[in-house]
Amino acid sequence: MLSYLANYSEYFGPLRLFEFRTVRTVLAALTALIIGFVIGPMLIRKFRELKFGHGYIDDRTGELGATYFDKKHTPTMGGLIIFFSVFGSAVLWAAPNVWVIVSLFVYASLTVPGFRDDYLKVVHKNRHGISSWEKITWQSLTTLGALAVLLWHPQSAQKVRELWVPFVKHAVIDHMPWWLLLVMIYLWIVGFSNAINLTDGLDGLAVGCTITVALVFAIMAYVADHVFLSEYLLISHVPGTSELTVICGALVGGGMAFLWYNSHPAEVFMGDTGSLALGGLMGVMAFMIHQPFTLVIVGGVFVMELLSVVIQVGWFKITKFRTGEGRRVFLMAPIHHHFQKKGWPETKVVLRFWVLSLGCALAGLATLKLR
Repeated sequence: MLSYLANYSEYFGPLRLFEFRTVRTVLAALTALIIGFVIGPMLIRKFRELKFGHGYIDDRTGELGATYFDKKHTPTMGGLIIFFSVFGSAVLWAAPNVWVIVSLFVYASLTVPGFRDDYLKVVHKNRHGISSWEKITWQSLTTLGALAVLLWHPQSAQKVRELWVPFVKHAVIDHMPWWLLLVMIYLWIVGFSNAINLTDGLDGLAVGCTITVALVFAIMAYVADHVFLSEYLLISHVPGTSELTVICGALVGGGMAFLWYNSHPAEVFMGDTGSLALGGLMGVMAFMIHQPFTLVIVGGVFVMELLSVVIQVGWFKITKFRTGEGRRVFLMAPIHHHFQKKGWPETKVVLRFWVLSLGCALAGLATLKLR
């Protein structure tokens, strides 16, 4: 919205700075940070007044949930802090185009089932939240809506059909059929929604890794829109995607503000309100800048958390079918709880996973040059 002020630079010279996406990215990050710091205490105070805590310790975590302090009364729905910070800042500083609109649509749409899930848990004391089918249905409708817009708009209709993979200097598929595109976008949106949801189990873990991924994709979105940089690095040139850099900047700022309150010991939890939407946002952005498989590298911690649950559940069912007694690969899944069971303090698990996330981010950036 404020990007249009650059049109009046002839009346006030400094307004021409709003033409530059790098300037607006920094301003978006600062705006989101400020919004988060302003509304954070108010929302946390309101959540406490309404007793928006789970009110129970998950049976799977047992004593781990209360190792350092009683977490069951810590308010959840903290994802609203990130949402208002990111969405508000992005609307202010990102110039609207199809990439921005689809990103914000997916982010806002997936916030709804996350909020409903948390609401059922904290208000109605329904520890299971919304049903799996309701969640899948909402994620499916969101994916269909996003894909319909991308295939309809002339700026994205052809570009979104290209499939690029790391280490290859050209599109491996120039024109994906709509059904293949639907399947892949669905897997990325739903997969990373659930992956971040599973990662959100320790104070600061999910949001810290999210900030790392957002920083990398801010760079990738900017490079994808830059004619000379994309040509030099032999990656896909996608006009207009540099506006996603502004959204990533807002995500960094909003994530930092939330981390201030979510750091150990957490004053508020992200909840499904934040994790489902953040995963979907990352998944759809990765596809729009032609870096879906790079997201698997950059978001390696999220992938590791998801795979640990798949392996644990799968091996348990296989061994139970074969021997009648289910066996486990990890002491507990998701894998961050495995290390807690091994005696690692919560803060050590979080910091080491942040280090892993930073390593994955650097590895993902390296793929830009390795072609």
